Amino acid sequence: MFSLVRLRLAVKASCIHLGISAVVALIVAAVVLGLWFPFPYRSLAGGQHLFWILIGVDVVCGPLLTAIIFNPKKSRRELLFDLTLVFVIQLMALAYGLHSISEARPVVLAFEVDRLTVVSAVQVDKKAMSASQALSWGGPVLVGTRDPKSGDEVLESVEMSIQGIEISARPDWWQPYDASKPQIRRRMKSLSILRAGKNMQTQADIDAAAKKTRLKIDQLYYLPLVSQKSLDQWIALLDAQANIVGYASVGGFD
Repeated sequence: MFSLVRLRLAVKASCIHLGISAVVALIVAAVVLGLWFPFPYRSLAGGQHLFWILIGVDVVCGPLLTAIIFNPKKSRRELLFDLTLVFVIQLMALAYGLHSISEARPVVLAFEVDRLTVVSAVQVDKKAMSASQALSWGGPVLVGTRDPKSGDEVLESVEMSIQGIEISARPDWWQPYDASKPQIRRRMKSLSILRAGKNMQTQADIDAAAKKTRLKIDQLYYLPLVSQKSLDQWIALLDAQANIVGYASVGGFD
């Protein structure tokens, strides 16, 4: 009889805990998916996958631990200690998860040679940052990348690339996006030509993305949109002035 009472009270306590955890999860979702990883960066930078791992661990484990340890036979002091311990463990797991996700958040969308590259916070070469530069917490900042100033910079750039640090991840190579527009206009390609070489399903995806821009398809151009986790799955749609007007989940290196 007592075990049934304990089970009923434990389930009730766990449900209350689950409700509180769900509210916290909604707040975290608004920050992670709405601010740090806006569309389409959830897919490009892996934010959605990391978020669901965090929520799965944090929202499920906390209420489950509450259900396991809750026992009305315990004194109020013992019960308070146990529940506080669960809360601290859950809070620590949430803090660690948010830190990991924040390191993966996209901070820059950089034009680089012939593509747009998504750069996460952890990829940025912090040593190359000036005192006036700071990494974005509100989604990626659109930048261009400058040309090398000398032959020595060319060699240095090659060496850094071999080490895995591309120009797009080096703040001392960033410049305003508008300054790179002449080069972008030379590199961007006609969306209608890309569409012509795709299958019917991909053509439909391109048409749907183009429709959202409110421009005719023959007025649109594209550049491959890549990240460390997605090398040929997205394109950015551009107008004739090289402004980004949309995105499509389509390979752009064909």
